[in-house]
Amino acid sequence: MLGENIKVEIYERLIKWGLSTHAAEVLDGAIVIIYLLLLLLVVNLLFRWGVIRTTNWVVAHTKVEWDNILFSNKVLKHLCGIVTPLVINILLPTAISALNIDQEWLVSILHKGVEIYVVIAFALFINTLFKAIFSIMVHRPAWQGKPLDGLLQIVQVIIALITGILIVAILIERSPAGLLTGLGASAAVISFIFKDTLLGLVAGVQLSANNMLKVGDWIEMPSRGIDGTVIEVSLTTIKVRSWDNTIQTIAPYLLISEPFSNWQAMRDTGGRRVKRSLNIDMTSVQFMGEEAITKLKENEVIAKILSNIKTETEEGEMITNLDLYMRVINRYIDLHPRVNHTMIAMVRQLQPTEWGLPVELYFFTADVNWVPYEHLQAEVISRIIALAPHFGIRLYQAPSGQDFKIK
Repeated sequence: MLGENIKVEIYERLIKWGLSTHAAEVLDGAIVIIYLLLLLLVVNLLFRWGVIRTTNWVVAHTKVEWDNILFSNKVLKHLCGIVTPLVINILLPTAISALNIDQEWLVSILHKGVEIYVVIAFALFINTLFKAIFSIMVHRPAWQGKPLDGLLQIVQVIIALITGILIVAILIERSPAGLLTGLGASAAVISFIFKDTLLGLVAGVQLSANNMLKVGDWIEMPSRGIDGTVIEVSLTTIKVRSWDNTIQTIAPYLLISEPFSNWQAMRDTGGRRVKRSLNIDMTSVQFMGEEAITKLKENEVIAKILSNIKTETEEGEMITNLDLYMRVINRYIDLHPRVNHTMIAMVRQLQPTEWGLPVELYFFTADVNWVPYEHLQAEVISRIIALAPHFGIRLYQAPSGQDFKIK
């Protein structure tokens, strides 16, 4: 009643000052609106100051780190931003009364505008809150390298869809449930328009749930020419940095529908496979007598390896130069310090071909990085090529012009 008395007194003073009744009513309404705006501003500033100051003080006295992100100033500002439309919604009837608005359509627009403002403010706060939550998850060891950007985008899309549905429901004055029922009829059109987004949404959930892919993984997809390290996983694209430092992009759903190789498991196990073979000229395979073995031991490198190798078969029969050569290679791999000795290592013969008898080396390096891997592989192959002539082994290769040159 005190507010009404002040309003009446203001109105009577305006009349005494010579204003017309209509002008006095308009000026009176404007003054009331100014008071309401000032009240809104004061309430908003006090609430922001009180909430932010109090929360920052509490967070500063806690031992955990995650609350610094969850209760950051950005999150708190969006939280306080919800107060403004709520206060406007409370003061709106008073403002309408002060302005003496009789048009129902204008009153309806004002009410709808305030309701939409409330919905958008809530959506912005929820979006900022989820960003803070995902920022916390990034620092958790269990979530390191996970496609969190894609998951965050999925959450943001859901928030945007719900916000859009609520806004449309407010505008057409229908319940959101009824609106969703109506949208069901046009689901086919919507799914066609947003096909890539929906497929990416489903693929992103599957990739994350099944732990098929994460940032930092080395993937290879020959059908699409993809070979490199994953640097970003989003809702609609996966970015891969190739070994030539170019950026390749691929739709997430292609990784679900087509086969690809993820080499991260190799990195995690700590062993990278070497699988190389040399072709042996089968006409150079022969038995080795005591004289040949004694001559081999004159070489210091070979003698060191032969000291722990049987120079005869299990039945005590004469060994061939190829068998002994393979035993030496196998022993050399077993003694090598940069080979992963917890994994399988062997030297074996493959099916003979017109190119000779393939002898394959199969072992795992201890360093899975590319450059050390290539260096060790080259070192081992070079060494066994150099050892072959000492055993009377000839390595087969296609003849070149030099082989046919007439001397």
